[in-house]
Amino acid sequence: MNRRMSSRSVSLTSTFLLLAAGGAAACGNDSSPEGFYCADENGVIVDEDNCDDNDGSGGSGHRSGGPYYIYHSPKYRSGYAVGSKLPDGGARFSYNDSATRSMYGLPSTGRVGNGTVKSGVVGKGGSGGHGSSGG
Repeated sequence: MNRRMSSRSVSLTSTFLLLAAGGAAACGNDSSPEGFYCADENGVIVDEDNCDDNDGSGGSGHRSGGPYYIYHSPKYRSGYAVGSKLPDGGARFSYNDSATRSMYGLPSTGRVGNGTVKSGVVGKGGSGGHGSSGG
């Protein structure tokens, strides 16, 4: 009888550990929706056309008043107006960085609308991030 209790105990412990591991893995996935905005080097939102690398400017990133970046964060919601400063805590990357755009589920080239929200941006986080120095 003692052996039977041990077996049951081991089975319950194994089940608990599997459930706990699954829960920890789920908590580790940062799948919060992220908001994306076109902004200048100071985080002031500019017209999204400034972050369109298909406009024939050669993708220099230095247009009138540039350089421009795509800022992103789970803290950013849609609806911020052109001219307003984005809240602290986001990260940025060069608007013409096609690899990073694709990584975030954005089109690799072209226009990214201000206030675009992407869900399922898993494990990419909002603070720090890729190219936060802006390059």
